[in-house]
Amino acid sequence: MEKYVLVTGGAGYIGSHACKALKKAGYTPVTFDNFSTGWREAVKFGPVEEGDLHDRARLDEVFAKWKPVSVMHFAALSLVGESMKDPGKYWRTNVLCALNLIEAALDAGCKNFVFSSTCATYGDQDGVVLDENTRQMPINAYGGSKRAIEDMLRDFGASHGLNSVIFRYFNVAGCDPDAEVGEFHQPETHLIPLMLDAIDGRRPALTVYGSDYPTEDGTCIRDYVHVSDLVDAHVLGLESLLAGKGSDVFCLGTGSGFSVREVIAKSRKVTNREVPIVEGDRRPGDAAVLVCGSTKAVEKLGWVPKRPELDTMIADAWRWHQTGHFDS
Repeated sequence: MEKYVLVTGGAGYIGSHACKALKKAGYTPVTFDNFSTGWREAVKFGPVEEGDLHDRARLDEVFAKWKPVSVMHFAALSLVGESMKDPGKYWRTNVLCALNLIEAALDAGCKNFVFSSTCATYGDQDGVVLDENTRQMPINAYGGSKRAIEDMLRDFGASHGLNSVIFRYFNVAGCDPDAEVGEFHQPETHLIPLMLDAIDGRRPALTVYGSDYPTEDGTCIRDYVHVSDLVDAHVLGLESLLAGKGSDVFCLGTGSGFSVREVIAKSRKVTNREVPIVEGDRRPGDAAVLVCGSTKAVEKLGWVPKRPELDTMIADAWRWHQTGHFDS
């Protein structure tokens, strides 16, 4: 019997990679997307249902049609700077849409939910290596909205038997090694694609936001995890739910942090190109250091990252960057 998984935001960067991983694992991903930021060209691995998460009637139609065994929820606003300037937009979109989705799923009898959360729920905790037990203290509306959804999932678990696996990501990087799907945002805000744009002349230079952080070279430090490894963890989380193992929370990162300047240096090595840069001011809401200190996903889910090296992430992103851009 075919097992359908409703993938919200399945036309986006992480969602499209998740659809490929689900298809490979024997599931049929059903993409639910309003295409405000996603790409129709990225929907390659299963059926698509166009709709908005604000539209409860549309959600009810989709749940009735496909009867998914689980939801995999990626759709969200995710720009830290924008969330600082317009927090209401993030609370309305991320939190209210998630509430609509959870209630629609439960009313349809779907009690499994895999949620894309973020290390931004931890805020800026200097010198702390972050794991699932670290106190959550978000410093921007993006992180705050994601923490609220985590709380919501726990509340509905207690009251309605909703089973959820929550993944708190660190910085997602790289692209599908086969270059079938990749990373292409408009506007682009992620460091590696911005840097590759600067390398090949799509933009005049990479802006380094802040050089006075309390780090060795003054720039932010982040833990990067390959998108293909990340979505493999989501499939394992789904299978854990379907096996009846109950709700859980996992951090996904490599445990290694790299500063912005270190990422630039590695990109020079991988591409054999110079990276034009300009110095900019800090962005509001950016933490100095975010590094994963957890091995829980390895120990409990059997997650084994296959592409953990930053050089590999950059090389895969560079391959996609050269050959796989969606039409703009």
